[in-house]
Amino acid sequence: MCFKRGMSHHTINTKRLLLRGWKPDDHAPFAAMCGDADVMRYIGNGKTKSADDAARYIASFQNEWNERGFGLFAVEAKQTGDLIGFTGLSTPDFLPEVLPSVEIGWRFSKSSWGKGFASEAATAALAFGVNEMGITDIVSIYQIGNGASARIMQKLGMIFDRRTIDPTCERAVEVYRLPHQYR
Repeated sequence: MCFKRGMSHHTINTKRLLLRGWKPDDHAPFAAMCGDADVMRYIGNGKTKSADDAARYIASFQNEWNERGFGLFAVEAKQTGDLIGFTGLSTPDFLPEVLPSVEIGWRFSKSSWGKGFASEAATAALAFGVNEMGITDIVSIYQIGNGASARIMQKLGMIFDRRTIDPTCERAVEVYRLPHQYR
């Protein structure tokens, strides 16, 4: 894994992926992800989002990088150069009970599921958060039923913290936390 600092963002190279800042070319593939009912099933209220919503999300991701020095990386498959998702760190304002923890999260296109990309990317993003940013109070949150995300959290070495309700959509979620040895 190779970390590289840029003026406004960081890039991380893994075996198969490039974690990088967002580019204008990312809008269309990200909008397609946000418009895919299967991808969005366990995000918030489960409803798909418009291309305009996707553009607003990207702008908010970029703002978080600028304001906090960390955020969500665009994830590009090296083999194709295609945007296949995102991963990284964010502030989980939607679930105030876990604050001031930082959340590690991810979202990937359906065509990239089942290939280990989310685990590979999240492992790199977690290492960036802990080793480069010194952030050790890290949680990850998934909606009940999203077993794929739960397995990624376990692969990352995170441990169950609590089951609660996401107040923004009234859906049950489980929170996993980075173990104490990292803190």
